[in-house]
Amino acid sequence: MAKNIKLMQGNEAIAEGAIIAGCNFFAGYPITPSSEIAELLSSKLPKTGGVFLQMEDEISALGAVLGAALGGAKAITASSGPGISLKQEHIGYASMSEIPCVIVNVMRGGPSTGLPTLPAQSDIMQAKWGTHGDHAIIAIVPSSVNESLYETIRAFNLSIKYRTPVLILTDEIIGHMREKVVVPDKSDVDIIDVKLPDVPPEEYNPYNYTSGAITPLAPMGEGYRYHVTGLIHGETGFPSQKTEVIKNAQNWLIDKIYKNIEGIEKFDEFQTEDADILVVAYGSTSRSARQAVMMARTAGIKAGMFRPITIWPFPEKQISDLSKRIKKILVPEMNMGQIILEVQRNACGSQVYGLNVVTGEPITPDQIYAKIKEIAES
Repeated sequence: MAKNIKLMQGNEAIAEGAIIAGCNFFAGYPITPSSEIAELLSSKLPKTGGVFLQMEDEISALGAVLGAALGGAKAITASSGPGISLKQEHIGYASMSEIPCVIVNVMRGGPSTGLPTLPAQSDIMQAKWGTHGDHAIIAIVPSSVNESLYETIRAFNLSIKYRTPVLILTDEIIGHMREKVVVPDKSDVDIIDVKLPDVPPEEYNPYNYTSGAITPLAPMGEGYRYHVTGLIHGETGFPSQKTEVIKNAQNWLIDKIYKNIEGIEKFDEFQTEDADILVVAYGSTSRSARQAVMMARTAGIKAGMFRPITIWPFPEKQISDLSKRIKKILVPEMNMGQIILEVQRNACGSQVYGLNVVTGEPITPDQIYAKIKEIAES
C-alpha cells in the first residue's frame, strides 16, 4: 500500500492527528500562534460528526472541553501563552476530577502579551506547576511536524488511559513550519477509545484510590450516576475531609502517573554511547542541537544528544544514568533556564551549562556548537 505523504504545517498536523485519534470535540478561542488548529478543526470536525465551538474566552473553552469529556467525547483545546495562563484553574479541576482531555500550547515569547508571533520555550515549568496544589501532569514536546501528528494521537491515548489532562507543547517554529508527514491510516495506529466500565451502574465508583487500577470514566447519560467535584473526594466522588481519604486522594494523583512512568515516558538519544559532552535539548531547539552534535563530531569532539519527548514526568533516571559517565552537560533553551534546573537536580556530579536565547530567534546550530567547543576546551 502506498504511503499517504503530505506536506503539512505543524498546527495542521496536530489537527490531523486529533482526527485520527478519534477527537470529536474542540472548544477554543483564537490566539497566535495556535489559531490554525482551531481553524482546521472547525472544518474537519463537522465532516466527521464532531463538534467545534468558538467560545467567548479561554476559560470557557476548557470548561466546555471538560463538559464534553464527561459526556464521553474525545476533546481538545489549543492556545498559547496568556490563554494557557487563563486555563490553569480548569487544568487543576481536570487533574483533581480526573477528566481526560488534550491541551495544546503553541509556545510564544512572554510574559504577558510578550512576543505573539515569535517562538519561545518559556512555558515548560508552567506546564508542570501552573495550577495550584500537588498533582502530576503529562506533557509532550514534539520536535517536528511529523512527530506532532503522532504525538497528538499518543496524547489522546495517555489522557484516556490515565484519566488526566495531557499537554502538548510545541512552539511557533514547529507550529508554522511545513515538512513531509506520513499520515497513517487509522487502522495502522494504536488508539485507546472511551469505554464503559466493566461493572453495572449500581457497583460503579468513579474513583478507585486503593486498588491501584484506574477506573474508566463512565460517560454521563449512559446510566452511570456519579458526583464530579474539584473538592477532595472519596471513591464515590463526593467531597470528604477525612484524613485517610485526603491522603489517598492526594497520593493517587501522583502515583497513577509516576508508578506507570514506563508507559508514559518517551525520549530519543543520538550518539550518546561514547559521548564526553551531552546536549540535553527538546522541541525545536533539539533540531539545532542535533546538527551541532554532528558538527562537533566532525571537529573531533565526542558530543551526543538526549531529547525528552515526554518532558513531564521528567526522565530523571535517564539523565542520572547518563551523567554517571558524562561529566559535562549543555542545556540549550529558548528561555532564561528552566529544564536546566531539572538536569542539575538529577545529574550525578556533572557540570551543567546553559545556553539561553529569549529574543524570539531560534537557537542556531552554530551557537550550540560554539558552546560545545567552549565546554570541551574548559
